[in-house]
Amino acid sequence: MTAIDTSVPPSGPGCVECDATGSWWFHLRRCATCGHVGCCDSSPSQHATAHWRATGHPLVRSYEPGEDWWWDYAQEAYGDGPELAPPLAHPAAQPAPGPADRVPADWRQHLHT
Repeated sequence: MTAIDTSVPPSGPGCVECDATGSWWFHLRRCATCGHVGCCDSSPSQHATAHWRATGHPLVRSYEPGEDWWWDYAQEAYGDGPELAPPLAHPAAQPAPGPADRVPADWRQHLHT
């Protein structure tokens, strides 16, 4: 099993790869091993799953305000985990989808369902 590192903070308030390319995301997931924040599978770029495939880090926690669920990519199942280093979610003022200035007007048409 991949170690969960409860001391590592999240990589930032948004998807690392989307921020680097000026793109946008729908919802965010946080890697429990390294803190990488990536966008969910409904997002156009699906960076959280790409991170798992590239690193083998299977456990993520939702990085959305008010959510505390975990997902295990390897087992394809929800699970539980320990309390991670704060913050536990992106800033509450940051909308979903976000960031607001990069979300196209027709964003719903770009989601994977």
